[in-house]
Amino acid sequence: MQSTRLQNEKEDYRFSDFDWPSSVQDKYESYAQHFNLYPYIKFHSRVIYIDYVGASSEEMKTWDLWGGTGTAFNSKGGVHQAEFVILCIGRFSGLPSIPELPPAYCSKVFDGKVMHSMEYSDMEKSAAAELIKGKRITIVGVKHPCVMIQRNPHWLLPGNGFLISHFGHLYFNRFAELRLHKPGQNILYWLLATVLSPLRWGISKFSEIYLQWKLPLKKYGLVPRHSFLEDLSSCQIGMLPDNFYDKVEEGSILIKRSQSFRFCKEGLIVGREDKPISSDLVILATGYKGDQKLKNIFRSSVFQKYLVPSPTSTIPLYRQVIHPRIPQLAILGYAEGLANLPSFEIRCQWLTHLLDGNIKLPSIGAMEKDTARWESHMKQYGRRNFWRSCVGTTNIWYNDQLCKDMNCNPRRKKGFLAEWFQPYGPADYAGLADQKR
Repeated sequence: MQSTRLQNEKEDYRFSDFDWPSSVQDKYESYAQHFNLYPYIKFHSRVIYIDYVGASSEEMKTWDLWGGTGTAFNSKGGVHQAEFVILCIGRFSGLPSIPELPPAYCSKVFDGKVMHSMEYSDMEKSAAAELIKGKRITIVGVKHPCVMIQRNPHWLLPGNGFLISHFGHLYFNRFAELRLHKPGQNILYWLLATVLSPLRWGISKFSEIYLQWKLPLKKYGLVPRHSFLEDLSSCQIGMLPDNFYDKVEEGSILIKRSQSFRFCKEGLIVGREDKPISSDLVILATGYKGDQKLKNIFRSSVFQKYLVPSPTSTIPLYRQVIHPRIPQLAILGYAEGLANLPSFEIRCQWLTHLLDGNIKLPSIGAMEKDTARWESHMKQYGRRNFWRSCVGTTNIWYNDQLCKDMNCNPRRKKGFLAEWFQPYGPADYAGLADQKR
């Protein structure tokens, strides 16, 4: 935690009703103290699985409304002695994605140490410093320093310059979202998005050209094959670490692109190369199996299939919070945004309204149609990374739906020009829970 820093601007990654304290480490502790949350937290506990006790899966298939009644609590049975369960287990932790290799090329043949980035991140600062001291380190994925092996580079933003200073005006206001086809839009919005599609393409292309001018991407073979908009729509945009290319220039970071690698006694062999990358430590920054982790916590095979219906589907959550066919349960923190903290907060507020009985849910069939529309949208713009369930480029449109459900005014700015052309941020939704239209 001592070396953790934000990728977002501080003002864009905060709670609407609680500003940042002086350090990252104090953020959540001070929030919990301010709102007196500690009495409601059970530490050092692990949930093995959850299961629904009440109606059978066959009976539940006949329900037209969520939970049989369309409300949070009024169905048969309970869930592990609780009337409602909220899963906040996240997707980027707990179950690491480890590359599978043939026995002759797996990590066992390597004389050095292999670990996932999850293990490294969990270490105390002093222990981590001692581990890497004087070592030859190879990173499989996108981290630094030392040797980085990448399959597919992504667009990364420098911490300064024209693009980052105008990012909100280019991509995160209502006018920017007019350029995109959105789930549940009417014919007028569809026509506007179609007419403005050349502008959508042009702004994305401008961003790519600017980054190739600003950064030595061509020199190091790091120009992505996909568009800037595709990375943005799948929440794959990141911030470039400070002095990254200076370290590449001096040789302390070596970048290799390859679709495959294998272990050997001395280290790693990349692609079709013959000479190994001599290593003492290999860190696998290869991500997590978030879908599988979520699926594993359910004891019911029926619920498991509902959650992950196929490898080509997103996890179908209505309003990115509840599954239409799993009653008395909500999932928070799964669908991504480009600033997750404020995205999760407004979903929590929506869920609170639902638990209080202030939101009337549509039928199960209607909710399933809505989740299908959002999946189509994510596939259209996120393409191969649609599975990340990112609502980053249509975040205002998405928040509008939540605001309308909560009977709150979705128009958060003062004045026509501000409403359409100023970037939206967490502060625009401050006090939302206390407001009504």
